[in-house]
Amino acid sequence: MDGDELRAYCLAKPGAWQDEPWEGDVVAKVADKIFAFFGGGGDAVGLKCGRNRDEADEWLHRYPDDVAVMAYIGRSGWNTVKVGGAVPEEEILELVDASYDLVVSKLPKSKRP
Repeated sequence: MDGDELRAYCLAKPGAWQDEPWEGDVVAKVADKIFAFFGGGGDAVGLKCGRNRDEADEWLHRYPDDVAVMAYIGRSGWNTVKVGGAVPEEEILELVDASYDLVVSKLPKSKRP
C-alpha cells in the first residue's frame, strides 16, 4: 500500500473529506475534525491510536522503529505510523478505522455521518 491508496481509503469513509489547513499539510477530516494526517510524501500517517497516551503507547512498544509519538498532539493519543514499514497493511487500515471511529464518537450527534 502506498500513500495514495491510504489517502483514498481514508476519504472513502462516510463524511470524510480532504483539507489542507496549513500549507503543505494534507489531512482527512470528518465534519470539522481531523482523523488522519498525511505527511512526508505518503510515507507516514498520523492517527489517533488510543483514547489516551497509555493506549497509544501500546503501538510504540509493538513497532518501536515504525511508530512514534506525534509532535504537538501526541499527549492526546496521536501517533505517526510509517507506511511500508514493519506495521502490516491490515493493521494500518485497522488504525485508520479506529482513528475515524474515535473522532466520530466525539462529534455531536447532529454532525455524525
